[in-house]
Amino acid sequence: MSAIPQQVLDRQKASINTFVAAQSAVFAGFEKLVELNLKVVRATLDEVAQKSQLASEVKDPQEAAAFASGLLQPGAEKAMAYTKHVYDIVAGVQGSLVKLTEEQIAESQQQLSEAVDHFSKNAPAGSESAVALIKSSLATATSAYDSVSKAAKQAAEVAESNLNAAANATFKAATDAADAATKVASRSRRTA
Repeated sequence: MSAIPQQVLDRQKASINTFVAAQSAVFAGFEKLVELNLKVVRATLDEVAQKSQLASEVKDPQEAAAFASGLLQPGAEKAMAYTKHVYDIVAGVQGSLVKLTEEQIAESQQQLSEAVDHFSKNAPAGSESAVALIKSSLATATSAYDSVSKAAKQAAEVAESNLNAAANATFKAATDAADAATKVASRSRRTA
């Protein structure tokens, strides 16, 4: 078999393998999300049963206020933990897909470089400047890709940092609200 059809077949095999790997990464992430959601639903049902029992034992308005304020902070903590888990799963899938893409791009760059080298060896006399231009263009494109890749990674890091800051601010606000509700309940108990 000649080299060119074999190269085409090899590229098709590599493309299929990359596609299968990408689908596997996405499916694994989906599985993790389903598993996480099942755990959350199971824990929530157990907690609702437990809290319902405790709520039925509340006797006066002060106890009701204290009980209600006691529900806020754990709920906020659980929401934060859930969001963090979802983010970790999505980031893991994204990381796998980025890795696959980077591998595919590196392989394509290598193949293109090899093709340019092959072309330059078989190029007719006097085409040295055209070959040099092609090699220079390839080097420029590779450099541009590297710059864009670095910028994208930095943007992802900034986005993650902003998400963490927003999550911490939300948690602090929920904690402050729970503390304020507890103080109001304590004052109303003292005045009663």
